Amino acid sequence: MDTPLTAAVVIRMAEEQDLPALEWDGEYRHYRTVFRSNYEDARRGQRLMLVAVQGEAMVGQVFVQLNSADRQYADGRQRAYLYALRVRPAWRGQGIGRRLVAAAEAQLVRRGFTTAVIAVAKQNDRARGLYLKLGYRIFAEDPGIWVFTDADGREQRVEEPAWLMEKWLKPG
Repeated sequence: MDTPLTAAVVIRMAEEQDLPALEWDGEYRHYRTVFRSNYEDARRGQRLMLVAVQGEAMVGQVFVQLNSADRQYADGRQRAYLYALRVRPAWRGQGIGRRLVAAAEAQLVRRGFTTAVIAVAKQNDRARGLYLKLGYRIFAEDPGIWVFTDADGREQRVEEPAWLMEKWLKPG
């Protein structure tokens, strides 16, 4: 249930001027080039980037990959992959994550997708519990290994073993 504080939170598509705020005051600066690349993909219709804002403050985000070479994540027609779901610590436990996921799912339903996929780190019991409550089920494991170029131009390797979860999306 929304409180007066969370009711003022608006979920919308990210705009170019939101990119610096996605760095969360430097905490995610290393993803600067990833955010820019994702934004350019979104402009071409290949991804969605949703943000939760209250006034000028960025309080959360979720991105959606619409197509992937790995069809267990996204296939461009039926399956899409939700990722980078984050809610600022002060806003957690107030339904913002739930609203972001619901907004992403609604966007997918409007585009004719029938399945949403999300990965959750094996150690993140709280997020896994949320996804289970939202109707997702575990269908596979993922080694969670990926590489990106950071804001300083250095290649970084991430290894975060995860569960892959999926949910059938009911048409509106």
